[in-house]
Formats: sequence, C-alpha cells, structure tokens
Amino acid sequence: MRIPDWNPETHPHPPELLQTVLARRGGELFNLDKALLWSGPVATGWHAYFQHVRANLTAPRKLCELGICTVALLTGADYEYHHHAPDFLKAGGREDELSALVQSVQQDPVKGVTQAALGPVERLVVQYAAQMTQNIQVDDALFQSLQTHMDTTALVELTTVIASYNMVSRILIALQIRPEVSKAEHDLNA
Repeated sequence: MRIPDWNPETHPHPPELLQTVLARRGGELFNLDKALLWSGPVATGWHAYFQHVRANLTAPRKLCELGICTVALLTGADYEYHHHAPDFLKAGGREDELSALVQSVQQDPVKGVTQAALGPVERLVVQYAAQMTQNIQVDDALFQSLQTHMDTTALVELTTVIASYNMVSRILIALQIRPEVSKAEHDLNA
C-alpha cells in the first residue's frame, strides 16, 4: 500500500467508529479499512453507505456481485475481485460463470457479451457494467433491454452498485491496496 496501515496510536478515533467497522467486517480490519481510517469522516460515511449497498438492497445479489466483479476485472482492482468473486458464488453464481466473465472482459464487453455460460440477463449486466465503467454513457438499447428484466428499483440499485464499486476500484488502485494475506499464506511466506 502506498500509505501506512492506520493504527489507533498514530491517528485515534472514537471507539464507536472502530467498533462499527469491526462489526461490519466480522471482527477484523480489512486492508481497505486500514487506509480509510486515516479519515474519520470518510470511514464513518463509507461504512454507513456500504452497509446499505451490501445488505439492504432488493436487487438480486447475484447480479449486483456480477456487476462488481465486472468492474473489478475491467479496472484491474484485484482486491475487489478477490473479495467479490466468492460473494458472487455465495449469491448463487457458478464457477463457469466467473470463467465466462473473465473471457468476456478480455474481449470487448462494451459491445456485447456472447459467452453461453452467462444467461441473457447476466450478459446484459456485464455489458451494462462495462459501458458504465469504460464509456460512462450507456446505450439506450441496452438500458431498455435491462428494463425488460428488472423493475425500476432493481435497475436503480444495480446502477448504484456498479457506480459505487467504480469508486472503490479507484481508491484501491490509487492507494495500491492489495488483498489481505490469510494466516496460512502468511505462514507459508514467513
């Protein structure tokens, strides 16, 4: 990481902020948290916002995670993919769909996705995330196609997830935040 890990001795915060972050993360700070905690307002807002984005939306979780994984692969945010590919699988995604996503991203998903392992809606989500990430503008025809598969709330939520994780990827890449090393990986490298 381009900046040092946050620590409470160097840059203290009220205990409730740290408890909020730890509760959301299952008791451990992620490397991203160790960067964001350099700013109390950023860490506070981030965790409140992403609690909603990650846990309170009605859009299909699988499609949201697919959008996140697409953004991660397109932007080179390895940290993001490392954390969200398993979440995609937990949400009902399959390994062959992740492989098809990788193949799609290596081609030109902005123009369309043809991998058969991805269903029709999944192909549209990958193309939508690619257009939002790479072009900013989204083709009317693509948007209309998504509207035939999703209600307005789900479409707004999917759009918000994709936009949010574009922001995440920019922070991860600019600060060079890498995936956490598991205890087993640490012990092997020690």
